[in-house]
Amino acid sequence: MSADLDLSPPEVPEPTFLESLLRYGLFLGAIFQLICILAVIFPTSKGHEHEETEPTNGKDAEQVKKPKGAAPQMRQKAKKESKKKR
Repeated sequence: MSADLDLSPPEVPEPTFLESLLRYGLFLGAIFQLICILAVIFPTSKGHEHEETEPTNGKDAEQVKKPKGAAPQMRQKAKKESKKKR
């Protein structure tokens, strides 16, 4: 009975070039995805800290004030439109 059993490992063909390329490409893709996920979890950008500080130049201060001036104009337009609807 022991003569009938073949306990040798099965023969596995050598991977082709395309199979190897696909395998390494998948590994690189997985590593890239992990890096992207870690970048979202642990942001390390120093650029945002500079933007949050108060502007010191006169030009920067004017740019900050411009959006504030647009709000009253929008209110005036809304009032005029509501009057037209009446």
